Amino acid sequence: MLTTVNRMFDRIMPWITPTSLIAGMLFTVWLKPYGFLSTWLFAFMTLAGSLGTSSRDFVRVFRRPSPMICALILLHFVMPLVAWLLGTALFGGDVETITGLVLGTAIPTGVTTLFWVAHKGGDVTLTIAVILLDTLLAPFLVPGMLSLLFASEVHIDALGMVWKLLLMIVFPSLLGMFINHVTRGEAERVWKPRLAPLSKIALGGVVALNGAFVAPFFIHFEWKLVGILATVILLTLIAYLFGYSTGRWGWRKEAGVTISLTYTVGMRNISAGAVIATTFLPAAAALPVVLAMLVQQLMASMVSSVLSKLTDIKLIVSDSYTLK
Repeated sequence: MLTTVNRMFDRIMPWITPTSLIAGMLFTVWLKPYGFLSTWLFAFMTLAGSLGTSSRDFVRVFRRPSPMICALILLHFVMPLVAWLLGTALFGGDVETITGLVLGTAIPTGVTTLFWVAHKGGDVTLTIAVILLDTLLAPFLVPGMLSLLFASEVHIDALGMVWKLLLMIVFPSLLGMFINHVTRGEAERVWKPRLAPLSKIALGGVVALNGAFVAPFFIHFEWKLVGILATVILLTLIAYLFGYSTGRWGWRKEAGVTISLTYTVGMRNISAGAVIATTFLPAAAALPVVLAMLVQQLMASMVSSVLSKLTDIKLIVSDSYTLK
């Protein structure tokens, strides 16, 4: 039963986030008081997704760490700088919007990245290692990058942001790895498939709660909103292009590495970014991050079609790595 429900969710994955976002904006009056739940819902998603990981995944990839290092550099240094430069050029002195654009590119790669990499026949082990290491480093890299670029313009509660990221991502990830180790893989075989559909429901809940927070910005139409959305789409495309180009240039004969880098660099943990933005930044700064929810899964689906032609790899469905 749960497996059937999970496969149904997989098919409608590109539509879960935009539908939940719209629902959150429509029912903002009822949902906004429960915004605090987003942190705990996200922690549950992380725990459910990490039940299939182990320390062995680190060991395998650290034997050849160059693809992972390239992914982290693109994720936390190159793309935030691109977002800052592009945001400054397009939005001038609107520091809050620029901050949101930078946060949207500085947050760690998404756990759902693993779904798409496995779906396309990419290097799953590399992707797991990038997600795990990125998760552990994110509490320090994200506030650090924001403080570096906006310390004198926007108040950044770096310590609070670190704690929130630890609570939402790092602690649940370590707990999931520990449970999987103690049960000798039983948690992955038994509980992960059962929790997978629940984690997708939790994802919809997180998106809806964040949508309720930024709903006031959608009441009155402004062309600036269209400009921000277009910029978010452009930054996402640039990230995918950087990931794909790096994979093709550095590991031309390894299509699996190319697919892994394309998605790990192109996708972000937008739900975590939205929770951080709505908790620690002004609502205007949260807007670019929330808008990214509208396009991320849809663009991942489009990139999937393009990769099929570029890498000549047939579509591979893998339920073993279906997360969120």
